[in-house]
Amino acid sequence: MSWDPFTTLQNALWIGGGQWAGKSTVAGMLADRYGLTHYHYDYHDARGHLDRRTAQQLRRGETPSEVDAESMWIRSTVEQAVESARSVFVERFEYVLDDLRALVSPHPIIADGWGLRPELVAPLISSPQRMVVMVPTEEFRQHQLQYLPRAGTLRIDVSDAQLAQRNRIARDRLLAEDAVRNAKRLNIRVIEVDGSRDAHAMTSLVAEHFYEFLP
Repeated sequence: MSWDPFTTLQNALWIGGGQWAGKSTVAGMLADRYGLTHYHYDYHDARGHLDRRTAQQLRRGETPSEVDAESMWIRSTVEQAVESARSVFVERFEYVLDDLRALVSPHPIIADGWGLRPELVAPLISSPQRMVVMVPTEEFRQHQLQYLPRAGTLRIDVSDAQLAQRNRIARDRLLAEDAVRNAKRLNIRVIEVDGSRDAHAMTSLVAEHFYEFLP
């Protein structure tokens, strides 16, 4: 168990899983419905965590470097991209723990994000019922790629945008499969999102899972 002075970590609720499964939408709606405190991984990761990583590199005497999009999406194999992402998840999860330790709220905390991997969260929580893993079915993934602008286009400057997008989709598919494998191994519930339920119905489904921990 990591240092958890206010039992924030073991008593939080967690939603992890694959890209474009509606994790943040469901977490936000749960927060509104039940008065929860919502921790949005993607927001923190895109802002404060990047600054924190730069500061750590400087303290180690390293030169902070920008992500090389060409190397990441064109010259690397999909398998290398998966391993790189998994390594980054481990590093940035420590930042998540720091953020959450600082949250002392009279309301339950719900955290969502694809970097909240079941194998990282499981050692922290008081019960596997405190986490769900949401992943899109392949059909719903294709739907999101077609209709969700931020999913359908990788907005970076690379030599072959179509190849980069194909590699990104393949990487995200493998990472989602990895999350499912680890969740099942750790007795954490997996919810496959196929688009047959709207956001309100998905929120109710996740609320039923978290029922004993909700106010």
